[in-house]
Amino acid sequence: MDLTIVGLAALAVLLLLTVSSSLLTNFHIHYVSAGGMFFEKLHAATYLVLLALTLCMVRHGDPIGDLLKLLSQARLTLVLVLCWFALLAQLIVLKRPFTPIIDTFLLPPLIFLMLLRLSPPQKHFLASVFHAGIFLNVALGYYEYFSGHRLIPLTVGNVVVLGEWRSAALLGHPLTASGLIAAYLMALIMRPAILPPSIRLTAIAFCFPSLMVFGGRTALITTIAVVGILVFAESIRLMRGKRTSLLTVIASLCLICVVTALIVVALGTGVFDKMLLRFSSDKGSALARFATLHFLSYLDWHELLFGAAPDRITSLQSQLGLNYGIENFWVSCVAQFGIVHTALMTIGLMCFFADLARRSHPGIWAIFLLLLMIAASSVSFSSKNIQLAQFIVLIVLLLPKERPASPVRRTQPSFERQRRLSSSPSIW
Repeated sequence: MDLTIVGLAALAVLLLLTVSSSLLTNFHIHYVSAGGMFFEKLHAATYLVLLALTLCMVRHGDPIGDLLKLLSQARLTLVLVLCWFALLAQLIVLKRPFTPIIDTFLLPPLIFLMLLRLSPPQKHFLASVFHAGIFLNVALGYYEYFSGHRLIPLTVGNVVVLGEWRSAALLGHPLTASGLIAAYLMALIMRPAILPPSIRLTAIAFCFPSLMVFGGRTALITTIAVVGILVFAESIRLMRGKRTSLLTVIASLCLICVVTALIVVALGTGVFDKMLLRFSSDKGSALARFATLHFLSYLDWHELLFGAAPDRITSLQSQLGLNYGIENFWVSCVAQFGIVHTALMTIGLMCFFADLARRSHPGIWAIFLLLLMIAASSVSFSSKNIQLAQFIVLIVLLLPKERPASPVRRTQPSFERQRRLSSSPSIW
């Protein structure tokens, strides 16, 4: 039973990193496009996680007791689940599509609850699967960028996006890929124990340039900001007298010289000119974000409270030039679900993240900062996707809370033994 559960969990993690909405659309599966059967509207990882969680509940012969025990251990996560059911009820009453909120908001807590039931060795194996999936996507990202050949056509709904130079690999969208790779880099930097030192430095050197390949400005700037904060904090500690080895100082200086030389060479060859041009000419991305701020002014009070109909949202997006979506999580949620349920889901997500934080390494603050920046600057978690689930898997597997080493207990000799030792003659 345990082997089956771990196998299902490993397959779910692998599918989260390799099967995107663009891939499903390319294979004529109606995941985000109109039409199709109900079972096509859910990601394959959702089915595997549900099956693995069910097996976790029944393997000891007491599913109800195991479920109650699990919920008692994750009470804050239960708040998100209850908010999700309230949102589901509203969508059913208003006769609106409800399948988008399953993968987006329900899959993350289900993955979290499922991983809670696994032992540390089992999570370590899943972490190895996650590392392999990340390295595969980074390698494919480099291939797409330098070859100019896209493995999977980039689609938004049924529309194929042409003329996009940014790589997406198997993650479906450049912004999704850059966000996840940035979170992976932050995890490697914040928690050195994830990988052995030599492998960790190699992984950082291999993944960091891919942020230029995937072309996510928010992810790149946030990663540089986090690294800058860490370097500044470490400099303050060194100036206040923190001791460090001479070998570390020499290695750091050599690393700085090598990185500087590589950056100069890369800029001279023009390898990353396309990415640098995005900071000066973003092809209307800034105007789209500005139009997003005015989107809610076109809705009446009923639509603001309970959300607008999907056709109405699509029509307004076309009028305002937001063909690729409303690039702000909260504005998009208000448009779809209304102010009340947007507030409820925000509270539920905050409780869920608090539950994650108390079980995770302190470095999780960097991931939360990245999530906040992504939510405020892109469509992100307001549309139907598995991006939040990918982040949850990364946090649980790579940033677990490290248990402090148990102090060595020194047993005191008994009174009789002390008396014998004190009364015994000295050898001198």
